[in-house]
Amino acid sequence: MGVGGGGGEAAAVEGDEVGMKGRRWWRVKVKLSTVAVVAWVLASAALWAGLHWRFRRTALHKAEEALVCMCEERARMLQDQFAVSVNHVHALAILVATFHYDKHPPALDQDTFAVYAARTSFERPLLSGVAYAQRVVHADRESFERQQGWIIKTMKHEPSPAQDEYAPVIYSQETISYIEGLDVMSGEEDRENILRARATGKAVLTRPFRLMSNHLGVVLTFPVYLVDLPNDTTVEDRVAATAGYLGGAFDVESLVENLLRQLAGNQELVVNVYDVTNHSNPLVMYGSEVPLGIPSPSHTYTLDFGDPLRKHQMVCRYRNKLHVSWSAITTPSGVFVICMLVGYIIYAAWSRYDNVKEDCRKMEALKKRAEAADIAKSQFLATVSHEIRTPMNGVLGMLDMLLDTELKSTQRDYAQTAQVCGKALISLINEVLDRAKIEAGKLDLESVPFDLRSILDDVISLFSSKSREKGIELAVYVSERVPEILLGDPGRFRQIITNLVGNSIKFTERGHIFVQVHLADHSNLATEAKIEPVVNGMNGHKDEASAIPTSGSHNTLSGFEAADSRNNWENFKLLLSYEKNEMPYESDSDKVTLVVSVEDTGIGIPLHAQGRVFTPFMQADSSTSRNYGGTGIGLSISKCLVEIMGGQINFVSRPLVGSTFTFTAVLKRCDKSAISDSKTVVLHPLPSSFKGLSALLIDKRPVRATVTKYHLQRLGITSEVVGTIEPAFGVFSGRNGSSLTSMGKKQACMLLIESDSWDPQMDVSLQARLQEMKQNDRIHVSPKVFLLSAAESDKVKKIHAVDSVITKPLKASALAACLFQALGITQPSHEKRDDLGSLHGRDGSGSLHGLLLGKNILVVDDNKVNLRVAAGTLKKYGAKVECVESGKDALSLLQVPHKYDLCLMDIQMPEMDGFEATRQIRAMEGKANEQADDSESGSETAAKTAKWHLPILAMTADVIQATHEECTKCGMDGYVSKPFEEKQLFQAVQKFLGPSISS
Repeated sequence: MGVGGGGGEAAAVEGDEVGMKGRRWWRVKVKLSTVAVVAWVLASAALWAGLHWRFRRTALHKAEEALVCMCEERARMLQDQFAVSVNHVHALAILVATFHYDKHPPALDQDTFAVYAARTSFERPLLSGVAYAQRVVHADRESFERQQGWIIKTMKHEPSPAQDEYAPVIYSQETISYIEGLDVMSGEEDRENILRARATGKAVLTRPFRLMSNHLGVVLTFPVYLVDLPNDTTVEDRVAATAGYLGGAFDVESLVENLLRQLAGNQELVVNVYDVTNHSNPLVMYGSEVPLGIPSPSHTYTLDFGDPLRKHQMVCRYRNKLHVSWSAITTPSGVFVICMLVGYIIYAAWSRYDNVKEDCRKMEALKKRAEAADIAKSQFLATVSHEIRTPMNGVLGMLDMLLDTELKSTQRDYAQTAQVCGKALISLINEVLDRAKIEAGKLDLESVPFDLRSILDDVISLFSSKSREKGIELAVYVSERVPEILLGDPGRFRQIITNLVGNSIKFTERGHIFVQVHLADHSNLATEAKIEPVVNGMNGHKDEASAIPTSGSHNTLSGFEAADSRNNWENFKLLLSYEKNEMPYESDSDKVTLVVSVEDTGIGIPLHAQGRVFTPFMQADSSTSRNYGGTGIGLSISKCLVEIMGGQINFVSRPLVGSTFTFTAVLKRCDKSAISDSKTVVLHPLPSSFKGLSALLIDKRPVRATVTKYHLQRLGITSEVVGTIEPAFGVFSGRNGSSLTSMGKKQACMLLIESDSWDPQMDVSLQARLQEMKQNDRIHVSPKVFLLSAAESDKVKKIHAVDSVITKPLKASALAACLFQALGITQPSHEKRDDLGSLHGRDGSGSLHGLLLGKNILVVDDNKVNLRVAAGTLKKYGAKVECVESGKDALSLLQVPHKYDLCLMDIQMPEMDGFEATRQIRAMEGKANEQADDSESGSETAAKTAKWHLPILAMTADVIQATHEECTKCGMDGYVSKPFEEKQLFQAVQKFLGPSISS
């Protein structure tokens, strides 16, 4: 107990340390996760800003491209319109040169020019008026003025002062007739334009100024030459050939306004036209007074109006401020949301991973605690088992020894009652420990050969007295197709059957208990419905009403209704047909799947409690344990054992009708010839003295008759069944073809009659009829008459005129003993055995007495009571026993050489436990064997090595720790648990003290 508590406390301390480390790591993880979250949010925000800036730049770039396209389109159209107007002015200059200078006299005058200019003004919509100024040198001024009839005046309408040459207006359009006679060279800027025009031969422009229409405009000056000049004419030649100058006023504002009205998108743009000849002081030709350095987006286009001196530009911009596009907001926002979602997913996944990791850490800590608790629990159970079983070993052992003495009947009854109660307590302890081992997964099954039919006979024997007390039928039937020898765990199989039959005995007051064993492949039709899961806890019944028992007789073992209506005589006959047809087993493997059913006609299980039948320590209701006793653990253990055997268990139950439990178990085939010496098996062969005999059975219930035939057949007796006594007489006399075919011409030597088929009047009539048939030579020998009854045989035999009474429940060994006595057949000596089997025989090497007779056995145990019990038990079988109370004393007695043939070693002892003592014994033997090897060789060495290996069996009440693996680890050869029974002791020592070993 202290060890278990210390282990649990250490595990708890370790778990607390792990928890503190985990909490520190959790705080660090929270900080790291916070930093990671903030960094991710900042990165996502930066990504949003970057995408927003890029989308805005892209939108701005597209707007700038659109602005450039629209601005260049307007600039080209403006240039084209201006070029067309210049061409018309050039054409008018050619007209003047042709009709004024080439004609003598001139064909052109003021009126003709004015009319022509007015009528062709539609070709010059951008010119407010045109005029022609003739070049007049100072020498020709007077003649010119006399010819024109007016004097040359300046632009200020004053007489022009004397100068080298003049350029008075002689022709003008009527709209500007007020400039006629004015010298256009009187103005400084006009003079420069005229000189540039005649020097270059191209049109020149003035700087912008306000026209009469209050619009901004420029004056276009074009030279008129007397002759056509080539392009490479020098300036002097051009000046000499100049005849005059043709000029016109351009309305730039009207030109641009008309152009913009023709184009789409005019409302979106603001257009400005500048004269940038002086970059420091640009002059506005069209548009508002907006400086050139306006904020973007804007586009500047250089205009070419044909005057190389004058520089003009068109500046375009959007009328309104550009708005941020929705895509520049929605797309980055969507990406931001996606980033946040991805971050959340990553954070959630990481958190989930951390949580799972933390849960795993906690689970690991809990696992360590659970393992420590499991170890403590196992140690607790081992200690409790040892502490309870040790005194119980003394109690039961002393009671057994007491029963071997001379006692009065009352004293013997008291001792036997105490012994039964002690064994019941041991059985309860074993069940609790079995459940603990099952939960811990430490329950291992044996794999040894065993006789299934003998095990069932033993179970029937165990409950036979109880069934006779209650007056219920208890029967077992095993299919012929089930192999005689199987490989598995006979103890656990017996435990399942014992639990089920024990429950049936406990809860059944009338009717029968019927155990059947069939092969799974041959019993599907009969058991398929049984092993299906319980539906809604009703076992196939729709409601409570359908579970009420029905009145009347039924074709079952006892005539009472069974819980599963499908488990009837018809299906039972179908199973028998498989045996008669000798259908081969369908599986090619060595595995055998058995279907075992235990049917009773007891009180059944309430429908509301059927769902918790297999729950440990649960019973149908609180009154069950008060009325019937029990702990409610047997069915739970049975279910676990069945599942470990690879099968399943289920039931059909009807209240007040009964229950049928059905389970499957997977075992292996095992031939008798394949049983090796290493496989411990105790067979109970049946006598062969009855082979060839025949019997006639009178039984009105076919199921019960089949069971009786099964037991007779096991003894080699052929039998036939009739329902009443009259057909039986017909069978014996052979009249009307009543002789049954299976018996052939052999006369039945025995007549078996069921007690409920016996008529009181048959006591006299039966013997009289048989005597009469013998006198009439219808029968040669009167058959022996046997009555099958559950009552005491001696009492029944006194009442009825029968040769013998066969007491039920039937089992082959008891039936054989009764037939030997009644028929006067002598049983061969090699077949004799008492009810407990060959274990209890007093003679022969196969009995426990034969094994232990004369053997020197050392018993080591620190409990004096246990020493007395063990010594008394072993001495009863002829062994020479010596006892010591400690492992150290055992070592002193087992110094090589020694006289002992076997050692029974307790495990838990002070100073030196059994494991340590065994290790030192094996070390001493090994050292002795090595010395023998050094001194001798050959076969003698082998004999010495084999001699010094003392069989040591662990003798302990600790059934959890005393496993075969733990014993063999320290060198033990096996173990027996206290209190040990004779059969267990026989199985343990047989391999070490058997005939082959003794020889």
